[in-house]
Amino acid sequence: MFILLTFTFFLAKTLRTRLKNRKLLLFVLEMDLIILAGIATALLVVIITLYLLQKKNASPETKPVAAPQRGVPQRAQEGVPRRAQIARNQRNRLRQNAPAAGAAPAAVAPVAPGDSDNEDADAQVDADGARVPQGAVLDEKMGAKKRAKMEAKEQKRVQREQELHDREQRKVKEAKEEAERKQQEDLDAEVERKRLEAERLAKEERERKEHEEYLKMKAAFSVEEEGFEEGDADDQDSLLADFIQYIRDNKVVVLEDLAVAFKLKTQQAIDRIQDLQANGTLTGVIDDRGKFIYVSEDELAAVAKFIKQRGRVSIAELAESSNNLINLTPVSAGGEANS
Repeated sequence: MFILLTFTFFLAKTLRTRLKNRKLLLFVLEMDLIILAGIATALLVVIITLYLLQKKNASPETKPVAAPQRGVPQRAQEGVPRRAQIARNQRNRLRQNAPAAGAAPAAVAPVAPGDSDNEDADAQVDADGARVPQGAVLDEKMGAKKRAKMEAKEQKRVQREQELHDREQRKVKEAKEEAERKQQEDLDAEVERKRLEAERLAKEERERKEHEEYLKMKAAFSVEEEGFEEGDADDQDSLLADFIQYIRDNKVVVLEDLAVAFKLKTQQAIDRIQDLQANGTLTGVIDDRGKFIYVSEDELAAVAKFIKQRGRVSIAELAESSNNLINLTPVSAGGEANS
């Protein structure tokens, strides 16, 4: 009864504290004490009922502990089978399940060394810590859930092995491609090296030949440069006159002999003849054998008259007539013949 009154007082205090509405507070305070007592009684009945039900459910689990018996092993008192019995039962199960295990060995997935679930599926531990393998013995007793779990693990293992195999194959392929690429680069480098070497040798050979030709030309020029120019400025006119008269008298002169006769270089003699031809002092031609053939103005006029008279003239006819129209005999030789 004291508990009921305490609960009622607490409930009234709580309602008075929480309800701020004045009208509602007045209504609660005016509530009949009998209604509050009924509510408290109902709550008390519910609490007692729950307590009795809880006590009834807990009573079967509580058993008196038997006193330990002297001379009886603790394993036997606890109902744990002995090791010999476990081993004998295991041999019997293996003997019975040997055909089934041989017919379907692939049904059990391989177990990884660090997988605790697979270790629990393949072995059990007795009270003293001895491991009892169960593997194929529990195969036919294995549930669908456990079998599905092991199959999933097997699939994952196969997938990992396949991924590892693919990775190894990819590495081998990449290594092979890298080796082929390096080999091709080495071949290209060797070809490029040979090409550069061939170009270098060709350039050296070309430079050597050019140097040899230069030395030959230099030697030839040195022979020609043995002549020298002498004389004073006052003798230039007389020397030029003698030069012209020498050509006119000899009709056909060798350029080297002409240069030696007047102590000139061969090229200087050629340049002087070309200058005299340009100003009209000398007329003639320089052939490809290094000779100058002098032709007088009268002889040129005779050749032109012959061509004009004949019209079209062949080279053979012109050469035959030139022997008669052009006199190539030196003046000194012609004077001796007349005498």
